[in-house]
Amino acid sequence: MLLLKGGRILDPASGRDEKLDLLVADGKVAKLGKKIEASGAEVVDVKGLVLCPGFIDLHVHLREPGREDSETIRSGTLAAAAGGFTGVACMPNTNPVNDHPAVTESILSEARRSGVVAVYPIAAITKGSEGKELAEFGLLKDAGAVGLSDDGRPVASADVMRRALEYARQYDLPIIDHCEDKALSGGGVMNEGVVATRLGLRGYPGEAEEVMVARDIILARLTRGRIHIAHLSTAGSVRHVRQGKADGIAVTCEVTPHHFALTDEAVGDYDTDAKMNPPLRSRADVDEVLRGLQDGTVDCIATDHAPHNPDDKAVEFDAAPFGVVGLETAVAVALDKLVRARVVSLRRLVELLSVNPARILRLKKGRLAEGDDADLTLLDLDRAVEVHAESFQSLSRNTPFKGRKFRGGPAMTIVAGKIVWRA
Repeated sequence: MLLLKGGRILDPASGRDEKLDLLVADGKVAKLGKKIEASGAEVVDVKGLVLCPGFIDLHVHLREPGREDSETIRSGTLAAAAGGFTGVACMPNTNPVNDHPAVTESILSEARRSGVVAVYPIAAITKGSEGKELAEFGLLKDAGAVGLSDDGRPVASADVMRRALEYARQYDLPIIDHCEDKALSGGGVMNEGVVATRLGLRGYPGEAEEVMVARDIILARLTRGRIHIAHLSTAGSVRHVRQGKADGIAVTCEVTPHHFALTDEAVGDYDTDAKMNPPLRSRADVDEVLRGLQDGTVDCIATDHAPHNPDDKAVEFDAAPFGVVGLETAVAVALDKLVRARVVSLRRLVELLSVNPARILRLKKGRLAEGDDADLTLLDLDRAVEVHAESFQSLSRNTPFKGRKFRGGPAMTIVAGKIVWRA
């Protein structure tokens, strides 16, 4: 048993926001109340901390199988725990691609063996993520997949995407959609605009994202399937999602901390740790993303944690791979840049990081009521956080927030009633 004494319980699902003790037994929330006593329980004083339903990152790349030099399920889940996440949804662009039940099962087996937080596999939409032949959605769900995506290799064919949405609807699985028209992005390596021109780098226009966002929202209307827009980054994309929601279409979306906290100016002097896909955008795009976070257009914050071996990033900007790590910085960035800056309330942040990801993936998580799983993220709103990439639990160091300071961060992570990390 574990008894957490004197913390602030913040549970948007029940509307609870008050100072209470919380007793954990057998991996479940056993009791909530004032001055709980429990003989034999490990007692932890959590006064001054906020106890939230466990945070879930619905967009990470764990690289295993295939690129264990960049990340493993073990190191990625350790990074998640250190970042305050009790669960992560891992994308299918592994080697081999997670397009077969055997791959899904192997990921879950390794997660049970070496992982420290829950792992929820996202399977491929198409075989080999080649955008041609649909994978076997039903078998993948039976094996443990909770969603479908060809992240990194977007489905170019509208017909294939239509059939994917129709097929996924039969199994109540979301299509998690990397929206990029490759013909329009045209090999661009950063946002098309003044900064790219100044640096002499090939630009990637926001319209390459927006065209696909609009297409797939229209297809979701046609099929009545569930579409989730991954790593939304432009003002136009926010407006498309906002209109889709107003029209009653089953569309949700996520944004990343780097897309609401940084602009393309962060590329600076060709910093490859600021190279990701979609790229950092303009100030006008960031401002609209922030409005989307405020008005409910944006459903989730996800990291798109994309680790790379340091050698892979230590090349010229054009040749460097896309992607940045985010599991160990996301909560601190969000608390500082959103809550402390009064963009969103703390309750809204918990919805973005816990309640809504659980809802989209149909997980029985995102609540702190008696009988629920004891997955908790504890926050210290006054904790001083300075980003030292060399101390990450992740095997990779490619963060655009190196050396930055934030106020507020995770204090403790509890999974199934077990403390798996504390500051």
